[in-house]
Amino acid sequence: MSQFDRRSIQNFDWVFLLLIGVLLTMGMVNLMSAAAAGVEGGTSNVVRRHMMVAGAAVFVMGIAASIDYRHAERFAPVIFVGSLLLLALTLVVGSVTRGAQAWLFEGGSFQPSEFAKVALVIMLARYFHRNPPNTIRQVRQLFLPFLITALPVALILLQRDMGVALLTLLVAITYLPLLYIPLRAWAGIAAFAAAGLAALWSFGLKAYQQQRILDFLDPSRDPLSSGYQAMQSRIAVGSGGFLGAGWQEGTQTQLRFLPTQHTDFVFSVLAEEWGFVGSALVLGFFCALLLWGLWIAQSSKDGFGAMLAIGLVGTIFWPATINIAMVLGLAPVIGVPLPLFSYGGSAMMSAAIALGLLLNVSMRRYVF
Repeated sequence: MSQFDRRSIQNFDWVFLLLIGVLLTMGMVNLMSAAAAGVEGGTSNVVRRHMMVAGAAVFVMGIAASIDYRHAERFAPVIFVGSLLLLALTLVVGSVTRGAQAWLFEGGSFQPSEFAKVALVIMLARYFHRNPPNTIRQVRQLFLPFLITALPVALILLQRDMGVALLTLLVAITYLPLLYIPLRAWAGIAAFAAAGLAALWSFGLKAYQQQRILDFLDPSRDPLSSGYQAMQSRIAVGSGGFLGAGWQEGTQTQLRFLPTQHTDFVFSVLAEEWGFVGSALVLGFFCALLLWGLWIAQSSKDGFGAMLAIGLVGTIFWPATINIAMVLGLAPVIGVPLPLFSYGGSAMMSAAIALGLLLNVSMRRYVF
């Protein structure tokens, strides 16, 4: 069961793999332009490192696709507890980068919270396989999945990484539309969430985190400091027009008005250089990838595979949505990378594992 069998190879999902390859290639081309500004003598170190990480990610995706995903259900508690231990270890020995203690090694080379999202999905998929969502009709039945979600989110909040904490929570929320909870119960959940947000604002957020949210509501409050990136990002997106300025021709990018243009604001580079047409094309491929992932969930012949696929789609959908909204000024700047596009090792590897598991579920849908 740990290798590709003949039927799995015959039913390999080439369409899904093609979508991944196209987005990864587009991301590489875009990053080459984002990292080229101010670099002399050829390809920058950022691009070389990104190419190495992308190659390793493809290898990791292959491993995730080759090992039968049903083993993940059996070892879900071990995987989940292991991710919690790594998060806790980060609080003890992790290095502080950009105000967050979220990396285990110096230089931000390994971020356990990125992998905790996948571990959370595996654990929630196990729970909802054994407790089908259509049988859940009362809020109290959500206590255990709420606890499963709260543990990693709380540890990530202690690391002062609001962006990944929010993403982890949203990944869990991906399962909510599947539940049959009455409307009046949702009102109670909304009230509880509002109270939680108020408490978080008053006691959980640092001053600079509150400042980011206020700057999102009005970037002109501090255009030369905290609101600078959001405003420059809007300028870059708007200057792209319909067809864009051309590859490595965007002034906002090449003059480096965006300090994190190869990570959080990589979509700004795309919008400036390829315009509305190029941006719409990339968004179209992302939509196709996500819809294909939902089709994989619908086509799965077992409950765990379906629940796993739905959660894994969430691990790609939410960071992509928040990153693009952040670039367009529709969400606060919280440091969320764009999957398959942004520079970063842990985020790329986490996405590779998620996509590999989706391939895994897809090609084994005929095994049962």
